[in-house]
Amino acid sequence: MSTITTKDGASIFYKDWGTGQPVVFSHGWPLTADAWDGQMLFLAERGYRVIAHDRRSHGRSSQTWDGNNMDQYADDLAELFEQLDLKDAVMVGHSTGGGEVAHYVGRHGTSRVAKVVLVGAVPPLMLKTDANPGGLPIDVFDGIRKGVFDDRSQFFKDLTTPFYGFNRDGAKVSEGLRDAFWLQGMAGGIKGLYDCIREFSEVDYTEDLKKIDVPALVIHGDDDQIVPIGAAGLLSAKIIPNATLKVYPGGSHGLAQVQQDEFNADLLAFIKG
Repeated sequence: MSTITTKDGASIFYKDWGTGQPVVFSHGWPLTADAWDGQMLFLAERGYRVIAHDRRSHGRSSQTWDGNNMDQYADDLAELFEQLDLKDAVMVGHSTGGGEVAHYVGRHGTSRVAKVVLVGAVPPLMLKTDANPGGLPIDVFDGIRKGVFDDRSQFFKDLTTPFYGFNRDGAKVSEGLRDAFWLQGMAGGIKGLYDCIREFSEVDYTEDLKKIDVPALVIHGDDDQIVPIGAAGLLSAKIIPNATLKVYPGGSHGLAQVQQDEFNADLLAFIKG
C-alpha cells in the first residue's frame, strides 16, 4: 500500500494511478478514497493522473487520537501534495472533502492548484446560526454524534437511505452501494469519525472560499438530504470569485455514484475546459 508519513507521525494511505495532469480527490464522511473509484478509473483511462487519500482516522490511514480536525486534514493534504510534488492539480472534494479542499486553499494557497470542484460540499457552514439562518440546528449534529457512539454500524447502514436518495419514489436501490458505504465507514476509527462531525458541521469555511482564485465548479443536488443545497452549494457559488454552479434536479448527496455517468462527463468537461 502507498502511504506518506506526516510530520506528527500519522500514516496516510493514498492511491496514485495513471499519468498526466493530476486530479486529487477528497472523500466525504465517513468514507474513504474508494468512494471515488468510479471517477478515478474513468479519468485515468482518459489520460489523467488520479490521486485519492484516506483522511486520517478514515479507512486505511492511522487512527489518531489527536489531530482529527480540519486544520490538520488540510495540512495532511498539503504534505501529500509536497511529497508527490503535485502541480497544476484539479482538486475535487465531496461533502466533508469539499471543506478539506476549501481549507487547503485557505491555508496553503493555489500555487499547486489549477481548478477546484466542490460536490455536495459542506461549505460555507452547515450549522444554523444567527448569521446563517439557513443552516441545520445543532440538535441534528448531536444526533449524529449519538448515533455514531451508540451503534455506528447500524447508524451507517441507516444513513445510506437518505444519503443516496433511496427513500424517494422511483429510486433504484443498490444494496451493493449500501454495503460499500457501510464497509468504508466501519474501516475508520470511531474517535476520529466522532471528532470529524464537528469539522463538517461547525467550521465556517467562508473565508477559505473567498481565497479560491482559480476556476471552480460547484455541483449540488437540489434534493440533497444530507447537505441541503440552500445553505451550501448555492451560497458557495456566490462566495467563490470565479465559480460555475451546476444543480442536479432531484440529485442526492451521493450523486457521484447514483448518477455516475452524468457526473463523470461533467467533471471531465470542466477539467478539459
